[in-house]
Amino acid sequence: MEILGASLRICVEDLETAVPFYERLAGARALRFDRGGVRVAAVGSFLLMSGPEAELEILRKVAATIAVRDVEEAHRLLTELGARVVAGPVPTPAGRNLIAMHPDGSVFEYVDQRG
Repeated sequence: MEILGASLRICVEDLETAVPFYERLAGARALRFDRGGVRVAAVGSFLLMSGPEAELEILRKVAATIAVRDVEEAHRLLTELGARVVAGPVPTPAGRNLIAMHPDGSVFEYVDQRG
C-alpha cells in the first residue's frame, strides 16, 4: 500500500471564520464539500470540519485522514494486518474512503481519488 500523505482533522465551531486562517497558513485555497450534516474544507494538510456536535463527536475519534493510491489495496492490507474495517469502502465526493481501527485501537480514515 502506498501512502501519499496525511491530513490533520480539525473540528471548528465556525468554518467560515477558520478557513481564511488556514488558507494563509497553508498557502492554498480551500476545497469545500458537505459530508452528511458536516461542512468540510480541505486546505493543504488540514481538514476542517464544522457541524452538529453529535456528528463531530464521531469524527473526533478518527485520528487522521491517510491518502493512499488505492483504498481496495489498503482494505486488503489492513485486514491482513489485523485491523478492523468499521466503515467502507464507500464513494466520496473526491474518490473512495474507509475507516479502520488498528489493532492498537487507533482509528484512521483512508482515502483515494479513484472513482
